[in-house]
Amino acid sequence: MTKKARFFAWASLAGLGLRVLLVVCFPGVVDDSRLYANIAENWLRHGVYGITNSGAIMPTLSRLPGYPAFLAAIFALFGVGNFRAVLLVQTLFDLATCFLIADLARRLFSWRAAQAAFLLAALCPFLANYAAAALTETLETFFTVLALDLAFCGLGVGDDPSADPGPSLVWLGCGLSVGAAILLRPDGGILLAAIGAYLLWRLLRSLQTDPRKARTLFWAGMLVAAGATAPLVPWTLRNLHTLHRFQPLAPRYATDSDELAMPGFNRWVKTWIADYVSVQEIYWAVPGADIDLTKMPNRAFDSEPQREQTAALVADYNQSHDQSHEMTAELDARFAILAAERVHAAPLRYYVWLPAVRIADMWLRPRTELFPSDPRWWEFNDDHRWLAVSLSFGLINLFYVGLAAAGGLRAREFFGIGLLVLFLLLRSAFLGTLENPEPRYTLECYPVVIFLGSALFFRKPGPPAPSKM
Repeated sequence: MTKKARFFAWASLAGLGLRVLLVVCFPGVVDDSRLYANIAENWLRHGVYGITNSGAIMPTLSRLPGYPAFLAAIFALFGVGNFRAVLLVQTLFDLATCFLIADLARRLFSWRAAQAAFLLAALCPFLANYAAAALTETLETFFTVLALDLAFCGLGVGDDPSADPGPSLVWLGCGLSVGAAILLRPDGGILLAAIGAYLLWRLLRSLQTDPRKARTLFWAGMLVAAGATAPLVPWTLRNLHTLHRFQPLAPRYATDSDELAMPGFNRWVKTWIADYVSVQEIYWAVPGADIDLTKMPNRAFDSEPQREQTAALVADYNQSHDQSHEMTAELDARFAILAAERVHAAPLRYYVWLPAVRIADMWLRPRTELFPSDPRWWEFNDDHRWLAVSLSFGLINLFYVGLAAAGGLRAREFFGIGLLVLFLLLRSAFLGTLENPEPRYTLECYPVVIFLGSALFFRKPGPPAPSKM
């Protein structure tokens, strides 16, 4: 590291400058940010993990405590509501993520690949963009990469691939990092599944050839599981004691006990939604605003009678919403009936094709959702500057994904690469089941994308030079 100090210093300054520029010019403080901040403020000032509703503080379980705890710590140091301090601290976490990505590349490939990985991460506009947003993504990404790096350290990668897995503290640290990721977002559990499945696969392979290594792998898996689940125990006990609900994670639709989860509406949306535009224009509007039928794609209707049926249901919802400002159980049941008809008519569309398209949209869409760019960039009617940003971000995203695909082909024979590929596959498959395909959900995978791309910068050692003797 000391031999590469000048490179890492200049690359760090460039990465820091990019992130500070985004914090100053495009700070991302959205509705979710304010909700997290409200929970953090109530927790800090009143000792109640809850949200303010009509002047009263109501205990909540709609959000896991990881990010509110982070905000509460920053608010305690720099003042309640100081989002600028939050974003600046997040830039430091994001730069630490860049170093962890570089360490992964160093362990599996070489120092040259580590330098490439660090530069790709430090200058990645997508990681930097979310460091300037008061959301969970930056911390979630940091703990994801930390867990993966500790897993490879425990497996002995970077030293001797045939070595036994590392000491217990490394595996416990790996598990605690996974637990921190889960406390930030419940889908952090995918990381636990990937690491657990990989350790199980290696354990089964070792049973016949090396029972001692198999035992070590077994205890490594136990330590990861214990470290990952231990942070959830206080949260689960709090929910049992305060809200009388067994809820070790957050509810599927981030709802509290007195809120309608809208399962019928959500299932109906999944029968046709395929891109982020529909999330912005339709999905997020409910139950806070009217549904604009003209913005729904043609794939939302299988026939003209179904279009009329949908139009009538949407009109009833819009009228009810104007009066009650929420979805009713009766309307949600009608959406469920319509969803069941559509699923029965085209099960492959619901279970295979639409999830595949949603996954592709999350991976390939220009990642400009935090900017004022028009999400319908392909219509080319946005302001020229923001259209240029959308097109540029789209090309940069394709560059990173293409680099990862090419690097993955080259790196497929490296020890441990299966863990990273398994994580990508499991997370992508999970994201296909969601009814809100948001590009930010793939951000936790981007360090792996950058790592795989760095494999292209690894040079295999050539044959030894002939002796002059």
